[in-house]
Amino acid sequence: MRAVRRPQALLLMDPAHFSVQFPEPQLSRLRALTELTEPFPVTDLDDPDVRRRLREVEVLVTSWGCPQLTAERLADAPKLKAIFHCAGTVRSFVTDEVWRRGILVTTAADENAIPVAEFTLAAIIFAGKKAPFLAQDARRHRDDWSSYATSRGELSNRGRTIGIVGFSRTGRRVIDHLRSLELDVLVADPYADPAEVSAAGGSLVPLPELLRRCDVLTLHVPALPATRNLIGAAELALLRDGATVINTARGAVLDTAALESECASGRIDAILDVTEPEPLPASSLLYDLPNVMITPHIAGSLGAETRRMSESALDELERYLSGRPPRAAITRDEFVVSA
Repeated sequence: MRAVRRPQALLLMDPAHFSVQFPEPQLSRLRALTELTEPFPVTDLDDPDVRRRLREVEVLVTSWGCPQLTAERLADAPKLKAIFHCAGTVRSFVTDEVWRRGILVTTAADENAIPVAEFTLAAIIFAGKKAPFLAQDARRHRDDWSSYATSRGELSNRGRTIGIVGFSRTGRRVIDHLRSLELDVLVADPYADPAEVSAAGGSLVPLPELLRRCDVLTLHVPALPATRNLIGAAELALLRDGATVINTARGAVLDTAALESECASGRIDAILDVTEPEPLPASSLLYDLPNVMITPHIAGSLGAETRRMSESALDELERYLSGRPPRAAITRDEFVVSA
């Protein structure tokens, strides 16, 4: 639907992501909805020309590489009413001044959760079969598969218990994917409603109970001061022998030193798409352990997947212009506890 009016808009994102997220179909749609100020995209809000252009802007379309929207910068945007983010978290650029001014902020985090949940599902299935670790073993057992095929315990997903820490956007999608498997799903989240978790297909339990019972632990909590090293030495010690830890959330929620110790002992395994720090130091034990799989932060939206996020932001822009309420707005209260 073509908007009745076309407000001034500015694209705030780095050029590399712009080129992937806004090829011709998406860019044409954005042009149809707004008066897009050129040149674009913009990454430097302190440039005098950009600050002059910002004075007429009602709408910001943002993505990775958006500069922080400080009070000083927003002082040059008196007409700004809405920010439509084409990525997940807005923590890197949204400030208190944005909330103070009552600016609408929407996110495409729901769309970013889609590939993360897909990756997590694959990791859970691989963990049940110990596939990443047996693949490492294959390099040392080239002549006789029988000598190592049964060395890592039962290779099965049926009847496993999956522990999901964080009933978040991604956590909920993972639970939904797991419905197709014969698994038990436990959830630990102090903010979750037991009835909602049950309706989704899980059982809400305290974190220590989840850790003691699960075969696979998968993390889906945001990086907040309260979640830093949420899973540390004491928590990892509660896991049963042979358990697998999956982290596709943020590296800071998992104590790296504690994980190195447990994995080096061979007691537990790990599939890590995020680490703390990122990347790990070259000296980290985790690189060389045969029971650890590390990928370079690829679970989230990449390539064509990012255009799903652009389309979501454009949908929100269209709703804004037609006077309909947003579907993925972020409030100040949600900002405190969300990714």
